[in-house]
Amino acid sequence: MGMWQRFKLIFASKANKALDRAEDPRETLDYSYEKQLELLQKVRRGVADVATSRKRIELQIQNLGQQTVKLTEQAKAALAGGREDLAREALTRKSGLETQIADLTGQLAQLQDQEEKLVSASQQLQAKVDSFRTKKETIKATYSAAEAQTKINEAFAGISDELGEVGLAMQRAEDKTAQMQARAGAIDELVSSGALEDVSGMGKDNLTLELERMANEHQVDDELAKMRLELGSGGNPAIEGDAK
Repeated sequence: MGMWQRFKLIFASKANKALDRAEDPRETLDYSYEKQLELLQKVRRGVADVATSRKRIELQIQNLGQQTVKLTEQAKAALAGGREDLAREALTRKSGLETQIADLTGQLAQLQDQEEKLVSASQQLQAKVDSFRTKKETIKATYSAAEAQTKINEAFAGISDELGEVGLAMQRAEDKTAQMQARAGAIDELVSSGALEDVSGMGKDNLTLELERMANEHQVDDELAKMRLELGSGGNPAIEGDAK
């Protein structure tokens, strides 16, 4: 197989798949049903045309029969009046009309037989079209149900995928939260053990706090005494007296 033939095959395959995706069998069935109705209507018109032709031949036969009766009466009247020549002419015409009647009768029999066959065929076609209509409606209903089920399944699959993504996100959030909680707990343990300096002073024991308080008081007393001395050298009697 040449390269060009392979390209044609690939193109035809892809085109066929595209057509298959684009085709809606419900629309195809409806279109086929409409075409069948059109053809059935043509058959019915054909039956009607044959029936019309049959009716015309019947009327012709009836009219010719009436003419033969009239010619018979004319022949009798001419013969009774001594005009055998006129009677012979009337009977000759009658004979020609009877030949036409015989021919038309044969045609009528053929048309009647054809009409009966066409009526039977039309009825059979009508039954087939009615049966097709029932089947197509059943297929359309089944296809619509399958289409709806497919959409539901696709929706379920989409929701399942989305829930899977949500589940992973929740798992990551839980893991991160647990990690943050673990870090917070570790820091608390380090502060409690003294491994980290507690700048707030909340981690000091009572003895340390008391010693620090006393040291602060001594520092304040020393600074007050120094200030008194400085003020006393400036000649403030009240402070000097207090200093003594």
